[in-house]
Amino acid sequence: MRRISRHLLLCVAVTLGYPLMSLAASPPPELQVRIAYLAYTPATGPLLSNVIGEPEDAGLRGAELAITDSNSTGRFLKHAYRLDVAAHDDSASLLEAAGALHRQGVRLFVVNAPTATLRQLSQALSDSLLINAGSADDSLRQSACLNNVLHTLPSRAMLADALAQFLTLRKWQRWLLITGPTEDDQAYAAALRRAAKRFGHSLVAEKAWSFDNDQRRSAQAEMPLFTQTEEYDVVLVADERGDFGEYLPYQTWYPRPVAGTQGLTPTGWHKTIETYGAAQLQKRFEAHAGRWMNDRDFAAWIGVRSIASAVSKLRQADANAIRNLALSDQLPLDGFKGRKLSFRSWNGQLRQPIALVHPRALVSTSPQEGFLHPNSELDSLGYDQPEVSCTLTAN
Repeated sequence: MRRISRHLLLCVAVTLGYPLMSLAASPPPELQVRIAYLAYTPATGPLLSNVIGEPEDAGLRGAELAITDSNSTGRFLKHAYRLDVAAHDDSASLLEAAGALHRQGVRLFVVNAPTATLRQLSQALSDSLLINAGSADDSLRQSACLNNVLHTLPSRAMLADALAQFLTLRKWQRWLLITGPTEDDQAYAAALRRAAKRFGHSLVAEKAWSFDNDQRRSAQAEMPLFTQTEEYDVVLVADERGDFGEYLPYQTWYPRPVAGTQGLTPTGWHKTIETYGAAQLQKRFEAHAGRWMNDRDFAAWIGVRSIASAVSKLRQADANAIRNLALSDQLPLDGFKGRKLSFRSWNGQLRQPIALVHPRALVSTSPQEGFLHPNSELDSLGYDQPEVSCTLTAN
C-alpha cells in the first residue's frame, strides 16, 4: 500500500474543512500515577519436596497486568499509570531502593515482602500508602496494625476459618494437626487452632514434624506410623514451605483426607477459579506471564486495581485520600469472586471469598452457606472488629 505523507493529509483536511486537532498528537494525560512494586523473598533453603518449584516472579506479573488494565480504563479519564519495580534479594537493598523511589515522588507502593521488612518499609515511608500483597501475618491485622498499610493477601486466620467452615459442614470434627518446624508453620498452626476453637472442632492430637530424611524415598514407610494416634476425621497440615506435606495424602494411618497447606488448601486465588468473569482474567494473565495466576499475583493485581479505582473516583492520586476512601464503604471493588470486595475499616484487610482447592479442581468457596454475620458474611472469615485490639486512625 502506498504511504500517504502527513503533509498531504493536512492539505486534504484543510480542503474538506476538518479541524486540524484531529490529526495532531494526542494530548498528554492530565494525571500521571506512579505505583512502585517492591519485592523481597528470602531464600527458603533446601526443600525435601521441591519437584515443582514456585514461580520467582509471583506477584510482579499480577502488578504488571493490573497496570495494563488500569491504563485501558484510565485513558478515558486521561489518567496514565506507570509501574516502577524494585526487586532485591536482601531487605536492606529493598529499603534503599524504596527510599530512592520515595525521593522521586512515589507515594503508592505494592509490597511483596515478609512481615519484618514490611514493618520497616511502613516506618520509612510513613507518608505513603503500602498495599501488603506478600505477608499473611495475623498480628498485622489483629494487634500490631500499621496505619499506612492495607492488606490484599488473605490472612492466615481467614484461610483457616474458610477451611474450618467447610469441615464443619462435612462434620469432620476431629483433627490431627501436624506442624512443621519453621516460624511460618507455627503461625499457620496457631490459626488452625483458633479456627478449631471458633467453630467447635477438636484436636485429637498434635504432632511436630522433625524428620530430615528424604520423604520421596521413605514416605510410604514412615508416614503411616507417624500419623498413628487416636482416630481422627481429617489430617490438618501446617507446612508453608512445602517440606513434607505433599507426602501425607494416601499415607496416613487411617484412610482420611488431608487439608491445610497441602491437600485441600484454602487460598486467595487459584487457576481453577473460572466463574464471575475470572476465566477472562486467567486467560489475560496466562497470555502475559506464560503461567498460572497464583495468590500473590492476585493480591498484587487487586492491590494495583484498588489504587486505580480510588484514583478514578477521586480524580487525584494522593496517598492519604486513597487510603481514607479505601477504609470507607465507598470503594466497592470487582475481584471476579462473585461479590463486591472492600477493605475492613478496623484493620485494612480486604474482605474476600476464599477458594478451597486441590491441585486440579475447585472444591468449594467460603464463607459457607449458613455462616452468617450481622454486617457481611465475608467478615465471618478472619478477625472481626471486636477481636481486633489495634485500630487504624484517620489521617
